[in-house]
Amino acid sequence: MTMMNRDLITKKAFNDFKNYPYGFARSGDFSIRESDLLAKHGSLIAALMSGEIEPVSAEEQSLLAVARGEKAAETLVEKAWSKYQARINRPKVGSMYGRSRYTDDAFEISSSDDDDLVVED
Repeated sequence: MTMMNRDLITKKAFNDFKNYPYGFARSGDFSIRESDLLAKHGSLIAALMSGEIEPVSAEEQSLLAVARGEKAAETLVEKAWSKYQARINRPKVGSMYGRSRYTDDAFEISSSDDDDLVVED
């Protein structure tokens, strides 16, 4: 049963629709080779990290160690996965204009009596 599960996982293409809704190749973050490697091996690495399957070869143990951050990436697959992890875990950029005052109903308009605008009659 686990062998059938392993075969299904390794044949399934890896997609991350949350972070890359149009795919890895169209994101501009990865080269064509890196996007192909992620699509081909990403499901296996994700399954190894989640514990769905156990590593059976030295290559899979190496992939798991790189994914956990225990060793530096050496192969192309390991480098592509490390780059993917770095991209999805980068800090989110805030607005350079500060916080907005938008609420669910409407914009808040501050009304004060000390306005700079003076109307002379």
